[in-house]
Amino acid sequence: MTALPTRGAALADSLLRPRSIAIVGASDDPGKNSGRPLRFLRQAGFAGRLYPVNPRRTEVQGERAWPSLAALPEVPEHVYVLTPTETVPETVAECARLGVKVVSVLASGFSEAGPEGAAREHALRQLARETGIRILGPSSLGVINPRNRMVLTGNAAFAEPDVPAGRIFVASHSGSMIGALVSRGRARGVGFAGLVSVGNEVDLSVGEICAATLDDPDIEGYVLFLESLHHGAALRSFALEAARRGKPVVAYKLGRSAAAAEMAATHTGALAGEDDIADAFLKDCGVARVGILEALMECQPLAARLPLRADRPAPHRVGVVTTTGGGAAMAVDQLGIRGIDAQPASAKTLAKFAAAGIAVAPGRVLDLTLAGTKYDTMKAALEIMLAAPEFDLVLAVVGSSARMQPQLAVKPIIDCAASAKPLAAMIVPEAPQAIAQLTAANVPCFRSPEACADVIAAVFARRSPAASAAVAAAPARGAAATLSEAQAYELFDRVGVPHAPSVLAAIDGEAPRQLPFGYPVAVKVCSAAIPHKTEVGGVVLGVADRDQLQAALATLRANLAQRAPGIAAGQALIQPMCEGLGEVLVGYKVDADAGPIVMLAAGGVWAEVMRDRSIRLAPVSVAAARDMIGELRSLKTLAGLRGRQRGDLEALARAISALSQLALRPELGVAEAEINPLLVLPEGQGVLAVDALVLAS
Repeated sequence: MTALPTRGAALADSLLRPRSIAIVGASDDPGKNSGRPLRFLRQAGFAGRLYPVNPRRTEVQGERAWPSLAALPEVPEHVYVLTPTETVPETVAECARLGVKVVSVLASGFSEAGPEGAAREHALRQLARETGIRILGPSSLGVINPRNRMVLTGNAAFAEPDVPAGRIFVASHSGSMIGALVSRGRARGVGFAGLVSVGNEVDLSVGEICAATLDDPDIEGYVLFLESLHHGAALRSFALEAARRGKPVVAYKLGRSAAAAEMAATHTGALAGEDDIADAFLKDCGVARVGILEALMECQPLAARLPLRADRPAPHRVGVVTTTGGGAAMAVDQLGIRGIDAQPASAKTLAKFAAAGIAVAPGRVLDLTLAGTKYDTMKAALEIMLAAPEFDLVLAVVGSSARMQPQLAVKPIIDCAASAKPLAAMIVPEAPQAIAQLTAANVPCFRSPEACADVIAAVFARRSPAASAAVAAAPARGAAATLSEAQAYELFDRVGVPHAPSVLAAIDGEAPRQLPFGYPVAVKVCSAAIPHKTEVGGVVLGVADRDQLQAALATLRANLAQRAPGIAAGQALIQPMCEGLGEVLVGYKVDADAGPIVMLAAGGVWAEVMRDRSIRLAPVSVAAARDMIGELRSLKTLAGLRGRQRGDLEALARAISALSQLALRPELGVAEAEINPLLVLPEGQGVLAVDALVLAS
């Protein structure tokens, strides 16, 4: 048996540049899904060796058909299996026995088809692990590499000849989307270095496939169409390395609609929904996530012009110059919806406009309409704005002249495209010639205000990955058990999260005669079996002295007997009553796909009502925690807004960072940890956890 590839160039060769391909189940009908791969390969002029395999025919589409893989004169590097679902496991097993390097599977009917299908998928996964064969799919519509004319797909969209070659690599969970993206790319003059329909990721994943191509000098960027974040570790590893190499990654991920969270054990689980986590994951990996399909094909040029840099603040200031006030207003409106304000020109910049004889009014948009649409006017305006320090990006919005006279306002944009500062264009009329000219000049350009704003927001939202972004392995996935509040505080002591002092007392015993802190106190049932104490009447507040403390213990006994009979709950936790300037929720969770995350949100009873939150992959530095604090609207008052007393936000940042370090302590087995509330005390006095919930294995 020949050696099998595991990663890198060897995998890329077998997947994208095979010298020989066998098509198992090739049909004589070139219009069928099982007939198209052979037809498209021949139509495209693939130069490698092709072997149609069909035991029922001696000839397929005018070519010799082979009865089996074993009958072939050589072991093919890549096999595409087009036969029915039930035949797939044995066919893949035969490929493994023969030493095939990569096998792609078209059939569906695996994990999505109930227990029987899940069993078939498990068998494929085990086969890949045990033999080393690499499996693409199931539900893969194939692989396209325009550079070597490999069009190995059943996607009918590829009946159109001459897939445009270029420098963008596409990986998609959806097979139909690779055809849609090619047609959209063709219309925009965008070419492709490769397209892979990944399917169900039983073995090969989006992240591993893309990582295998990173050394290809002809690939400058990546476009991903994602339905899930399965194999998140591989995706993260790829994205971080792509960011390091300056190869931008743009993604469209399904699932922005709210997911039900009724079964969440913590507020963190309810607030950090699947898509919230996916959004944080992609941003922290330096991926530009767009929300409009049109933007997916328009994002790469701007992402490339604004490379991620850890040594400077994230860009956020857009300067807008226009020849159409209405068109610019649409762009500014869409930017504002996404939290990006058009930056007004400074007095110094306005003075330069006046010195150049260009009449503009102060404001968020520099409107050249009255100055007239002229090459010299637009060129001078762009040069002034591109030199202005108050803008991170200049957006030129061009009106009617773009369609019939692109030399007036579009050519100046092209002539300024080499500036150090990024320059983008939005063309308001339908002007294909102008769009084509801008695209050819590699100027980021847009046909709608929605796509324009979506791309700018997605590129701005990327976060520069930390140099030490990799984290330790997540804890083993066993059944997670709830810790008592006292045990949770012991855990917090180990990672450096401050909490209020406390003592334990027997619920059915006498109240302590002395406490290490003064009254008034809070008395809470302390049991791992009762994570949500208020639901069983397990909290008594404002206890003023020992007599009231004894009465509080009696109240807990009575409430537990009535609302939680038979549940082991023999201890009460006693804490001093504490007040802060504000309350927050800080949560940690190991997500099944994204890995460890940390969340900051409005705390107390408002946590799920306000949904004011910030999420990051864990661990985070204190600096990153400061950024999270800055994202919460509810914390503006604690920053001294309108003369209010400042809270200790620096201590809050340290606490967030400390809790997130659980990501580096897998031996602690923490699956979820939540502080709600964490009290923010006045500046210089710190923060205090006064309630906690931890799930650990």
